[in-house]
Amino acid sequence: MPSGFDQLTQLQTLSNFVIGKGDGRLISELKNLSNLRGNFCLSGLENVNGEDAREAKLNEKLDGLELQWGTDLENSTRKTEVEERVLDFLHPPKMLEQLIIENYGGVKFSSWIADSSLKNLSSLKLRNCKNCKSLPSVGRLPLLKDLSIFGFDQVQKIGVELFGENQLNPFASLEILSFERLPNWKEWDTCEGDEKVLKLPSLRELSIKNCPQLLGRLPTHLASLQKLEIHWCTSLVVSISSYPSLSELSIEGCAELVDDCSSPAKELSSLQTLSLSNISKFNIPADRTMLRFGNSEHFKIGVWQELASLSRHGFSLVGHRFISVSSCPQLQSLEAKEAELQPDKISRVESLRICDCERLNRLPQVLHELTFLTVMVIDKCRSLVSFAENNVPPNLKKLRIEQCENLEYLVDEKEDICNQLQLLEIKRCSKLSCLFSNTKFPITLKYLTIGGCPMLEYMAEEFEESACLESINITDSGIKSLPRGLDKLIHLQEIFLRSCSNLVSFEECGLLSTSFRAFVVESCGNFGALPKCMASITSLRRLSVSNCSADISFPSEGFPANLTSLAISNAPKIYRSLVEWGLNRLTSLQSLTIGGEGCSNVVSFPEKGIGMMLPPSLTYIRLVRFENLEFMFSEGFQDLASLKVLEIFQCPKLTSLPAEKELLSLGFLYISSCPLLKEECSSDKGREWSKISHIPRVGIDGKAVIPRESD
Repeated sequence: MPSGFDQLTQLQTLSNFVIGKGDGRLISELKNLSNLRGNFCLSGLENVNGEDAREAKLNEKLDGLELQWGTDLENSTRKTEVEERVLDFLHPPKMLEQLIIENYGGVKFSSWIADSSLKNLSSLKLRNCKNCKSLPSVGRLPLLKDLSIFGFDQVQKIGVELFGENQLNPFASLEILSFERLPNWKEWDTCEGDEKVLKLPSLRELSIKNCPQLLGRLPTHLASLQKLEIHWCTSLVVSISSYPSLSELSIEGCAELVDDCSSPAKELSSLQTLSLSNISKFNIPADRTMLRFGNSEHFKIGVWQELASLSRHGFSLVGHRFISVSSCPQLQSLEAKEAELQPDKISRVESLRICDCERLNRLPQVLHELTFLTVMVIDKCRSLVSFAENNVPPNLKKLRIEQCENLEYLVDEKEDICNQLQLLEIKRCSKLSCLFSNTKFPITLKYLTIGGCPMLEYMAEEFEESACLESINITDSGIKSLPRGLDKLIHLQEIFLRSCSNLVSFEECGLLSTSFRAFVVESCGNFGALPKCMASITSLRRLSVSNCSADISFPSEGFPANLTSLAISNAPKIYRSLVEWGLNRLTSLQSLTIGGEGCSNVVSFPEKGIGMMLPPSLTYIRLVRFENLEFMFSEGFQDLASLKVLEIFQCPKLTSLPAEKELLSLGFLYISSCPLLKEECSSDKGREWSKISHIPRVGIDGKAVIPRESD
């Protein structure tokens, strides 16, 4: 901080007072800032000594205070005794409500932290105090509601020193307690043997994370506890029997999960969210599991190596609304016992996600009973052969299936049983050969995405009644043609076909939707014909045809005049016909990408010999791989007052750009793999430099030319 801050006597807000190396004396200026209020951070305290800190005075009007030392606790210049004295002298105002101490290098805390005079303190966060061997006795702070302990490497035991000696009602107001990254913490003595002491009566949230050596059990009889998180405490035994108000339970990476069977089992009716993952030993009887966890709305199980059956441990699909089962390699079935299938509970399930259960070979027979189920996700279930047989959820709306390498078909059913499905997404199912055996798509389907299904040659015979379909996206699949009935898809907006080597074409005049906006065909090596009626699709805005059959031809009636984006690559017949037809007829075109593969006779762009002109509406032009292109025809760039971006790639013989006056609107020029043009654009001797020197941003072969990288 600059000197002279002490003169700002009316200053009310200062978020961070930073003390640099050698400037420790500046902390004394704080005593004159008597009007500071709100939240205040004092950082760089490793640069302050005890005498400097003695002169500081923290204003009584502060609500929140953060005392921050540097992160380099191993620095030899830092002395624990000095930092302890500094903290001693930085006694905060008595009315303080929030206090954070971070990266403190002392071995012990100042006594004022546990002083009951801090009667308004409601939030205390101690972070990365790696040298401290014990915690301050903050249990006596009467209004403390939120206590967070993070990054204490030396602490091995937490007990009476935290609660406070002879405190009959420690932490009377504490609602949130969090411990994280205490790598050597082994024992938590909650002093529960003293029946006269009521401990943590108001605690609502308890979180313990990354404390791998913590042994024993958690505190019991936390009557107000609503949220319990235990993550990666690999030696800890967790019991949930004494938490009657628990609504959210997340256990990940603990030694054992138990239930105190000495007391009668009671239903945890308050439990809303349950997440169990990486538990070494699950030691709760099935009947008690059902009572404890059977009614949680959110049910999540993951990374359970030995789990072969849900029902064996008392788990069931019924009774929950949102279910996720993942990384259970031994799980073969999700079936529930018939006695558990009460109609009032079955109907609750709305979402089911199953991931990375490699031995799961079938889905539950009760799927058709799940009338509220609308979303299903199945991923990495390699033993699954079909999605459903006679048991499709009747109201399923979204279905995503991915990386089920042995899946052969979706539904083996002659009736229209997926009549509510709106989204179908299937990816990387290498053996999938059939979707719907009744040859028709669900009439409600809106979004169809298929990718990485090389055996899928046939989707359905027709789209006859699928008037709701809006998007078709097919990638890396074996389909030979699209179903008939495209003209009946009155809401169709886009078709994306990529890397479908068997696709040849689709029916003529099948794209009559007034909503149709985008048609993209890329890397479909045998696709050889665009619809002849394409010019009549006046709603089309984006057209991309690249790396398809070299024989693919230009539609006889031309392209729709309303196109705003056109990309043509490796399609010499289309390029030649488009030039002759008149590219400038696309009066709304803004983005143009042209690939010159197979156009070896093109030596200028636009082509000078025929007086080719470009649409004045263009803002973006990209030219790629014109092997014999020598120069840019300036007259063809006339009236391009809106052109902002020009990119040129892999044109080895190109030596010149359009005239400077045609490039005045450019904001960005990029040139790559054009060695002759690169030389001509050099700032010292290039003949083209004068044409581009005014452009704000110019890049050549990955390097900034304007502005220069060193600027």
